[in-house]
Amino acid sequence: MAFVLHVIKYSPIKMTLSIFALWLCSVCCDTVGQIAFKYAAVAPKNQKNWHYWLALLSSYWLWIGISAYAIGFLFWIAFLTLLPLSQAILLGSANIISVMIVGSLVFKEQLTPYRVIGVSLITIGVILVGIG
Repeated sequence: MAFVLHVIKYSPIKMTLSIFALWLCSVCCDTVGQIAFKYAAVAPKNQKNWHYWLALLSSYWLWIGISAYAIGFLFWIAFLTLLPLSQAILLGSANIISVMIVGSLVFKEQLTPYRVIGVSLITIGVILVGIG
């Protein structure tokens, strides 16, 4: 019963500048990491089997991606100290939006109408979670 009352009780978290900055840094690091991983994945051309993996491990894009993820992880941990997980994880899904947009700009990936609708719904959800 106490759990139900706790869930029903509504206590919005105020989005302060520090929370917003941590969230933005986390999303940016994640986006940079994903873009770097994509570059690393497609860079070794005409490589097969273990030659591909050796070329991948020697790619500086892979290490940029790993570094961006490590830095983003620290921002994410700091972000989690300020928000409930249920709210933070939804705000964290903004990286899906940023990776999709940057991916289409950098790699000329096609944004189909379904993808645009999906990213629009995610954006609306992130905004609702952010203000609520």
